[in-house]
Amino acid sequence: MLEVLMNQKLIFGLVGGLGLFLFGMKTMSEGLQKVAGERMRKILSALTANRFVGTLVGIAVTAIIQSSSATTVMVVGFVNAGLMSLVQSIGVVLGANIGTTITAQLIAFKITKYALPAIGIGVGLRLFTKNRKCNYLGEILLGFGILFFGLATMKQAFDPVKGSQDFLDIFLMVGDNPLLGVLIGALLTIIVQSSSATIGITLALATSGLISFEASVALILGENIGTTITANLAAIGANLPARRTAFAHFAFNVIGVCYMLVFFKFFIGFIDQITPGDPVMKIETAQQAAEFGASAAIGDQPFIARHIANTHTLFNIINTIIFLPLVGLLAKISTLVIRGEGEGEDVGYQLKFIDNRVLNTPPIALGQARAETRRMAGITIEMLDETLQYLKDGQEKRLTFLEKKEESVDLLQKEITAFLVALSQKSITQETSQNIASMMHMVNDLERVGDHCENLWRLARKQHQKKIVFSDIALSELDDISSVTREFLESTVAAMEQDDVAIMEKSQIFEDRVDKLEKKFRKNHISRLNTGECAVQPGLIFIDMLHNFEKIGDHTFNLAEAVVGRK
Repeated sequence: MLEVLMNQKLIFGLVGGLGLFLFGMKTMSEGLQKVAGERMRKILSALTANRFVGTLVGIAVTAIIQSSSATTVMVVGFVNAGLMSLVQSIGVVLGANIGTTITAQLIAFKITKYALPAIGIGVGLRLFTKNRKCNYLGEILLGFGILFFGLATMKQAFDPVKGSQDFLDIFLMVGDNPLLGVLIGALLTIIVQSSSATIGITLALATSGLISFEASVALILGENIGTTITANLAAIGANLPARRTAFAHFAFNVIGVCYMLVFFKFFIGFIDQITPGDPVMKIETAQQAAEFGASAAIGDQPFIARHIANTHTLFNIINTIIFLPLVGLLAKISTLVIRGEGEGEDVGYQLKFIDNRVLNTPPIALGQARAETRRMAGITIEMLDETLQYLKDGQEKRLTFLEKKEESVDLLQKEITAFLVALSQKSITQETSQNIASMMHMVNDLERVGDHCENLWRLARKQHQKKIVFSDIALSELDDISSVTREFLESTVAAMEQDDVAIMEKSQIFEDRVDKLEKKFRKNHISRLNTGECAVQPGLIFIDMLHNFEKIGDHTFNLAEAVVGRK
């Protein structure tokens, strides 16, 4: 009966503690993202072809969002979209590997006793303050507290099995066989899809005195392999450069672990020398336990947490130093392993920038949605240009292009909206929520511009099929209103790309010009009908064309309002 209760306490404590740990990590990460969201977008915009800058960006972004998996998934998405080269992406992923070690360094501080006060203060700031910054700070503190409370819960869950020789023998075997520890660490990380979770479990086991320093290092090395699986899963269905980026991430972590296993004893000895305290020292008396804090207990290894954190950080720093000069070689190896001609492959009429796997990182997800919306705007301008050409020359070959562009605009409107709706359901700031609403208006208005372009070329096709000829005056008027409408759309899309909030005055002028031209030309046409200069059937098509140009102007004005945040 006692053994059953011990097993139950172990399982419940481990599952519950791990759940609290992961929830705390997620909450803290979301709070950090809300505080640093705009800064993070600026950091990402600083990406250059320089591998060293890319590495620093990878470190910074991962430190902010507290997830190397999220960073590598983003990088795979950027490569898939053609925003980053294979060589550049490898530099960023190398940096992400270093950035993620900050989690372990944070956990290694002996601040578990502050977990409950942090939760209390965090909840107070979150629920009882109206200031947004205080709210976000409360979220960070709440996540911080829950994270450490979960870690303490996991540690306490192992207390009943400290005296179990069978349990100790299992982990003694891991310490004697580092390769087995690497495999267990990799498998555990693959299962829970979180390297932070694996680190949390490893630290709980190690500080409880259940596993040796050697076994801890082996598990940490395995975690570095397991975390690369996320990027490879993200690359499924992506283009060749993206798959090669994911493989490169896997390759340099595996190679790094291999040479660390060869120099395993030297590596452990070096960590021990640079880190204060004896990692194998155990607390033997209640007086010693009191000296190390309220969370310490007899049998704990009080210094091992910092040793493990330094192992994690140093492994990735050494790996980055070794591989950074060899990024080009690693890219070539990835190209040889992942074969194919895909560097310039066309993404066709599919999504190019947005990826649902980054929805948990709202600042990045919003940036992806913005990039996809700008791409949609570019396609809409191309569609209008081709429509205007078709109005002039009536070449049937243009219709295939126009139909594909129409399908593309419709698809983008549907997918971007779905992505933004999913993003709006995440924990986001008020500013992000407003940006999402504005972007939804943008994609809807762009889709409506596409619809009116379709109306125009269908009217033109009807005109050409029935051999209807417009008068020179009518053609001149169509040319005037189409030129103004096209200029209006182009200037608004340019403002959208540059986030130019001063566009409204110019947009109002354009909107008034289009409306006046439509009214003037409609009145002119009625006069020509009365004098017999124009026939009825050509006149109906002409009037419909004027109406569609005027509607394109209306939706372009709406687009400008969304750009400046009025919608």
